[in-house]
Amino acid sequence: MSISRLLDQLAIQAGVALAEKSLMLATAESCTGGLVAAAITDVSGSSGWFERGFVTYSNEAKSTMLGLPSKLIRDHGAVSEEVAKAMAEGALLNSRAQVSLSITGVAGPNGGTPEKPVGMVCFGWSNRITTRTETQRFKGDRAQIRRQAAEHAMRGLLELVRNEA
Repeated sequence: MSISRLLDQLAIQAGVALAEKSLMLATAESCTGGLVAAAITDVSGSSGWFERGFVTYSNEAKSTMLGLPSKLIRDHGAVSEEVAKAMAEGALLNSRAQVSLSITGVAGPNGGTPEKPVGMVCFGWSNRITTRTETQRFKGDRAQIRRQAAEHAMRGLLELVRNEA
């Protein structure tokens, strides 16, 4: 069952773009819990351009699966651009992929703080040479925030892949 028609379309577009450049993708998802990986694997032929997906919901998973130092998470919090950057880079280091995306955020309805409110999501996109991060704030319920985050991550991936040499 599709989460979003837009997410499905973005996954197809990403597949075309990645395949055209012979690139493999790895994902590292926290608050989206694998929504991006699910949308990607709904695309027939995605095994040709999707290498693997990490769902690192807990801080321990971020450390053991992606190699994030616990100190990084302690110092900046799991929802931070620093952690999103390390997640994207860790996905590449722990895979055969050439590009990656990462998502970490507060989907709600609980867990928000004044500094990191519900709807705050941090992203990372990496191509083994450079990593770009950004933070967005989405509105809506848990499902809407997760869907918007997955869609945003895919748009950022398309931008990264289209700018690849």
